[in-house]
Amino acid sequence: MQRIKLVAVDLDDTLLRDDLTISEHTQEILRRVRESGVVVTISTGRMLPSARPYAEQLGFDVPIITYQGALVKSVFSGEVIYECPLNEDVARLVIQYGRKKGIHVNFYLEDKLYVERVTPVGEHYERLAGVPFTRVSDLEELLEAGLPYKLLLIQEEQLIGQSLQELREILQKEGLDAHLTKSKPTYLEVNHPKATKGTALEKLADWLGVSREEVMACGDSYNDLEMLEFAGCSVAVANAHPEVRSKAKYITASNNEDGVAQALEKLVLRSAETSP
Repeated sequence: MQRIKLVAVDLDDTLLRDDLTISEHTQEILRRVRESGVVVTISTGRMLPSARPYAEQLGFDVPIITYQGALVKSVFSGEVIYECPLNEDVARLVIQYGRKKGIHVNFYLEDKLYVERVTPVGEHYERLAGVPFTRVSDLEELLEAGLPYKLLLIQEEQLIGQSLQELREILQKEGLDAHLTKSKPTYLEVNHPKATKGTALEKLADWLGVSREEVMACGDSYNDLEMLEFAGCSVAVANAHPEVRSKAKYITASNNEDGVAQALEKLVLRSAETSP
């Protein structure tokens, strides 16, 4: 196997335990990997302010992938190496769809979170992400201020697949294109077609001068599929969706069992020790 030079790790349900913390053991392994000369970054659907505390905790002074791949930016220097916001027509259509169906919609603009309605699921998201939302009367009016990096629809798990399919058909009918995927069972992410974790990871690898064969990616959900496909070394945690596990080259322990640390020890640290 090619020696790994870049590692991208998803946050929720992959690097983070269910209590949203990173174990001391995993932090130690991440430190050792970085000291060995390997670049380690975060790749998450979270907005930048929500991912920043983890990047700061781990000392990741490199561009991190946020908003599902719509923004690759360093939280320390502020340098942006890639950004790809939503198309205005797509954003407007999705907002109208959510309003018509009574679905909670998150609107992400300039590292701030906006909503039209205060809902229990929206308040739960606010606690999970650690970022407050701002209520506005009309999300469409915000499009005059700028294009969102993404929109997130939050709905009951049994209905999210139906919404994904309906939106895909509506967009196709209107001649519009977007990347639709689930990140959590109740989260439907809407991004620009070129704003995926896979595209963002490719941009970061190019910026670092690293080949895809030298890239390792770790994830658990459907929104990780593109980066797992891009990476030469793809790893799924044991708690990943079956489809995600089937696409990964390696399966490690769950997020609550230091799965990322175990994969890094085996595939990066031990591999480096045995390399000539």
